[in-house]
Amino acid sequence: MSRRQRLVLFSVTGCGLGGFVLWGLHGLPAFGNYAGAYGRLFNSVGKSERHVSNIVGGIVFDFRGFDTLGEEFILFSSVMGVSFILRSSSAVKDQSPLDAVSSDATRVVGALMVPVTVILGLWLAAFGYVTPGGGFQGGVAIASAFALLWIATSYRSYRKLTPPDVLDAVEGAGAASYVVVGLIGLALDGAYLSNFLPLGSAGTLASGGSIGLLNWASALEVAAANVLLYREFFQEYIQTFPEAQRGRG
Repeated sequence: MSRRQRLVLFSVTGCGLGGFVLWGLHGLPAFGNYAGAYGRLFNSVGKSERHVSNIVGGIVFDFRGFDTLGEEFILFSSVMGVSFILRSSSAVKDQSPLDAVSSDATRVVGALMVPVTVILGLWLAAFGYVTPGGGFQGGVAIASAFALLWIATSYRSYRKLTPPDVLDAVEGAGAASYVVVGLIGLALDGAYLSNFLPLGSAGTLASGGSIGLLNWASALEVAAANVLLYREFFQEYIQTFPEAQRGRG
């Protein structure tokens, strides 16, 4: 297919997609005029019943906490499966080629951004039920700091700081912690994931009862899962380097 034909095809499909998007936007309610009954219900009872100022956090880790448990184990199972497949197919483990960064600007900016990203991730995870954020978002941000570490240094440095046995244990501990918190609620109040801690004052870390524990358990599991995935994907990537190909031969 020629360049002109591709442009014509793109223009036709792009116009069709654009028209579809505009049609969908035209049917949306006016800004600030949310028409969802469930959303209004949660907004009206979330703060008074759960003492959380971030209603989304209350929904994710309380009102529909059992669904979040399923999401946790979907992530856990997916990451474990991918890791086992990639580890079994990796032919070179201790002879990784040197992929040190040659750009001083990349090293400096990357090194400066690592602690900033870690702090941002910890903030998102710690205050996920107080301000916008949450365990999932915070866990991804923390894992991104490790990706920046690879960008600023090398895979060898990244690998030394991310031993797979430790990551497997941390990911499992995060998923197990969510289950344990639910079981404690079941034992104390007769309902799985029932809130068993004092609700505290809205807008503080001591609010929401056991919502905070579930939020932090999710952050732990998500962060470890993503760091583990990065490690395995980086390992696969650097095996495409010419030095690695010669090592295999």
